[in-house]
Amino acid sequence: MVAPEERQARKSVRLTAPMRLTRRGRVAVVGLFAALSLGGFVLGAKATNWAMAQETTSVGHAGLPWVIVEKGDTLWTIAAAISPGDDPAAVAEEIMRLNGLESSLIRPGGRLYLPDKAP
Repeated sequence: MVAPEERQARKSVRLTAPMRLTRRGRVAVVGLFAALSLGGFVLGAKATNWAMAQETTSVGHAGLPWVIVEKGDTLWTIAAAISPGDDPAAVAEEIMRLNGLESSLIRPGGRLYLPDKAP
């Protein structure tokens, strides 16, 4: 048999109800989680943009002319515009080499460094 003191101790332990979240509490927890997730996403996007900006401004490009890529621009059209009369393919290859591009895909808003003189 269980002693009366032990029974009373067990009873007092059972009387405390488990903690429960109210509806307002659940909404607050979900809202807090959403705000933290959104903040992490925004900080990640800013860090990515900052890293890309740092990557394009290297010492090797100091003094070189550059252009900002506009919608509809291609390496071929940029190469033809900066060296009229020359072979645009050779100039496009030089632009790719200067900017470390693996393909001819360029995106609007990006900065492209141009060769001083067309090959």
